[in-house]
Amino acid sequence: MGVELLDLSVPIVTGMPVYPGDPEVEAVPALTVAEAGVNVLRLHMGSQSGTHVDAPFHIDDSLPRLDELPLTRFTGPAVVMDARGLPPRAPIGPDLLPAGLEPGVILLIATGWSERWGSEDYLGHPYVAAETAEAVVASGVRTVGIDALSVDQTAPPGSDEFSLAAHRILCGAGAVIAENLTGLGRVVEAQDSGCAIEVSLFPIALAGADGAPARAVARVDDRAVLI
Repeated sequence: MGVELLDLSVPIVTGMPVYPGDPEVEAVPALTVAEAGVNVLRLHMGSQSGTHVDAPFHIDDSLPRLDELPLTRFTGPAVVMDARGLPPRAPIGPDLLPAGLEPGVILLIATGWSERWGSEDYLGHPYVAAETAEAVVASGVRTVGIDALSVDQTAPPGSDEFSLAAHRILCGAGAVIAENLTGLGRVVEAQDSGCAIEVSLFPIALAGADGAPARAVARVDDRAVLI
């Protein structure tokens, strides 16, 4: 295979799923070739739409904003936590943390919930337990991505179970969080095969932002097999 690039991003389209209460997404023609000689889309969306990264500022006004973070937060070697098979709204415990966590490494959490993208079941994703977030921070990891709506539990409609425990632990340590990733099953397979994995999660350059949509890409290389 050599080197393969895996797109871990969901496409941005009108009416796509958003976190409850976030702005709805609309991507519609603003200009067309027929009328103006060019095609241009008009976009209406929130900073947390689709596959995106959270800056620490997302949960605390005193923490760094997106453009205050080093670019190294958004790229690097990756290891995957395989948390697939958990029931809805289950905590992801520290016993599932993989080996190899250290400063500069990106932790990807595969829940399998991206397969439910677009359905009501997507809201019932597993979430990162507080003790797991604390273990991640203690390892020196400062970038975490998940194939779910949030690293924290998403409250069901009509419930008051809202929590930002994992966000507060991770962002409080200066970490960035990528959410709504997709296709992590292929990355798990690559890791199980011993391939070297690098990930890029670069957000668009929104000044002073709490976060921004990102094009998440994994670079899998079977020529650099890990021992």
